[in-house]
Amino acid sequence: MAGALTSESVTAEQLPRRESWPQAGQGPRGGDSIDFDRLIRRACELGAIEAKPIEPRSVVTAPWVRLKCQFGCPHYNTRHCCPPHTPTYEEFRKVLDCYTQALLIHSQGMDVSPTRIVVELEIEVFLSGYHKALSLGAGPCWLCKECCPDRCVHPLKARPAMEACGIDVYSTVRANGYSIEVVRNRSQVPNRYGLLLID
Repeated sequence: MAGALTSESVTAEQLPRRESWPQAGQGPRGGDSIDFDRLIRRACELGAIEAKPIEPRSVVTAPWVRLKCQFGCPHYNTRHCCPPHTPTYEEFRKVLDCYTQALLIHSQGMDVSPTRIVVELEIEVFLSGYHKALSLGAGPCWLCKECCPDRCVHPLKARPAMEACGIDVYSTVRANGYSIEVVRNRSQVPNRYGLLLID
């Protein structure tokens, strides 16, 4: 995180308000789990319709997910947050196994970005002392019209989608009690999800 600060300037006004952060020292080292009630309220303030704590082991990864990106998505290999620049499902399973807590956030429609919400939460949680905080969003990154070919120019804001890391979003969401269906036409309001890993 500290290294990322060198490639994108951040003003004091852009940093999260301290009163919105979970209490520092309340993670595994402090003996208590994070204040998920407070974190859920913050997620809803940022635009989520709901959120819930889940176990990282309930996140489903599968080899077929990456193929849906490669054969079916026009953004494959065009963005730094898309495959093949993201971890494989086997690699990300190992990442998930490094965590004991997670927050699944639910938003609806295309006007609210799950990625923006979880990135905001990741920064706030990280600054409160959870050094392993890591977020995953939904869909391709739209921070730039075209990706800089050499490196990401928005490392503080850009995060891969869950599906870009081999996560079966449908199975994960349903296993944790939320609703998700294939969007068949533009009149349907999509359910969209983001994931925050915490430890």
